[in-house]
Amino acid sequence: MTALSWIGSLWLALANIVGPFYGWFSVKVGYKWMLITALFLCTLSMMLSSIATQIWHLYITQGVLSGIGASLVWFPCISAAQQWFSKRRGFSVGIAISGSGFGGLILSNIVQAAIDHVGYQWALRIIGFISFVCLGIASCTVRPLNEPSKQENVKLMVFDLRPFRNKQFILLFCIQFVGNFAFNVPSSFLPAYANYLGLDPWIGSNMSAIISGVMIVGKISSGFISDFVGRANMTFFVTTMTGVMCLAVWLPAKNAAMIWAFAAMFGYFGGGHLTMVPALLGQIVGMDDIEAANGMLFFAWFFGGLFGSPICSTLINDGSDHPTYSHAIIFSGVLMIFAGLLAWAIRVMRAGWNPVLKV
Repeated sequence: MTALSWIGSLWLALANIVGPFYGWFSVKVGYKWMLITALFLCTLSMMLSSIATQIWHLYITQGVLSGIGASLVWFPCISAAQQWFSKRRGFSVGIAISGSGFGGLILSNIVQAAIDHVGYQWALRIIGFISFVCLGIASCTVRPLNEPSKQENVKLMVFDLRPFRNKQFILLFCIQFVGNFAFNVPSSFLPAYANYLGLDPWIGSNMSAIISGVMIVGKISSGFISDFVGRANMTFFVTTMTGVMCLAVWLPAKNAAMIWAFAAMFGYFGGGHLTMVPALLGQIVGMDDIEAANGMLFFAWFFGGLFGSPICSTLINDGSDHPTYSHAIIFSGVLMIFAGLLAWAIRVMRAGWNPVLKV
């Protein structure tokens, strides 16, 4: 695990750090001021990164400032999509989450073009300007369905553990906790694996953009389909298939065709997984506890975001003469399949063993 790799892990962890306190933030601070704060943090992080001269500068800017800013963006945007829609909640959450796919697909090309023409410092500044504009729009448009009343403010808890009274929520929390240790492995290590196989360098350098592009389709279509076949059913299917693809396609992959096939299938099913867990949440806890439940649910990502990549890096660099990617691939696949079985347990708790019921 290189020193630079820790920047991404720090960002992934802090992007969910607001979680345990989100219920308090959403009432006391409100969506508008959370997003305005995020606007300044995310923009400032990119501007300061552009003048960084030491690695620890990037830990603070791209790791801490950008991570906390992302946390303040993520929770209001996902919660709003859950609250404003009921019958088509899966579709609405899929559209909201697909924004990250568009970002990964479009911004990666913008950054590369900027680096080639004006250098990496101006590339960071350009991303800062884009963040300012996009978050400015979000600050003006994202609102909760019902503004909290003063009476609700009196009863508010800073650290709200009420969602854990629900056994189905505990299982959903475990899906997030277990799944995030595994989910980021393909995105983080597939480009390096392509280079390790000696494939065309273009494949490795564009792999993340391709995965992000396919994820857009997976996120939106999975959410749309789930509104007809059941969100618990769809959560089980896409989560399990994400793990199966790791073991059945990535593990034996030795050529470009299989790498591309896995990237496409992981993008689709993995994108569906990202959509379905929050889409199912509203069905499990209801709207009264949605703020606190969202915060706790995505806080489960903290641990996998911080430690998942370092663990897999250790599995890959196990002291042998060559990197051993198979260990990390098996780790990722088995954990995602286990998360899928937890999703099936939720489905059974809600509607029994009948596999054809819409749940």
